[in-house]
Amino acid sequence: MPAERLQKILAAAGVASRRGSEALIAAGRVTVDGRVARLGEQVDPSMARIEIDGRTLPGAAAPIYLALHKPAGVTSTVRDRHAETTVLDLVPTVLVPEGARLYPVGRLDQDSEGLLLLTNDGDWAEHVVHPRFGLEREYAVATGSPLDERQLAGLARGIELDEGVARLAQPLRHATSLETRRLSDLLEAPRSGLTWYRTVLAQGWKRQLRRMFGAVGMPIERLVRVRIGPLRLDGLASGRVRRLTSAEVTRLATGSAAPGAAATRRRPAPRRVSSRR
Repeated sequence: MPAERLQKILAAAGVASRRGSEALIAAGRVTVDGRVARLGEQVDPSMARIEIDGRTLPGAAAPIYLALHKPAGVTSTVRDRHAETTVLDLVPTVLVPEGARLYPVGRLDQDSEGLLLLTNDGDWAEHVVHPRFGLEREYAVATGSPLDERQLAGLARGIELDEGVARLAQPLRHATSLETRRLSDLLEAPRSGLTWYRTVLAQGWKRQLRRMFGAVGMPIERLVRVRIGPLRLDGLASGRVRRLTSAEVTRLATGSAAPGAAATRRRPAPRRVSSRR
């Protein structure tokens, strides 16, 4: 087969995104036929022996794209010796092609729940998760009591965090009774007596909403991601996993809107992988 850029080969094998693969090469962690690889070099993967940290690179598996409703208490990592359960423990083996190395697309902290994507397509994952592509995340936020006017005004102005001023991409609003009822049907151990809000983020800083609400004196009792770009949590119960349709995969990578979802600017489409194993 023809030679390709090494970082493209690594991304196709699900090792990391194209940019992450470049970082691995630059750090000297990748070898080709026993020598340290050079950034930008071209390699024929059918002829060369490619290793990362001394481990042979497997052949590129078929791309897989999954949606998971992560329950609270589950860690969004591939491996964590301190975690009782990781998101990969929830994925049925029948959904994972032989040789595929799945990893979560972005983060969802252990205490939070809701929509999380899993893939072995590094380039697609970068298009979905990187802030420069502007893919929104919508959240359902539950508090123990209603926010007062001062707290609402503080969140609307923005909250100063270590990274800068954290802002909501859309104004905070009360969830409708229909939204709350439909969400409760999907949640594990739904609780009564909470006040539910809906909001949208585009920044995606670590524990951003929890830190913002904490700064105005209102801790979050429950946090559920209900939408990533055009893809909604609708119908996916806590702990369940499903394959994305080809249309959903393309919409997430390009920003094309599903019915009822706002469109964003176009981005590169997901990679195509040959059937060769």
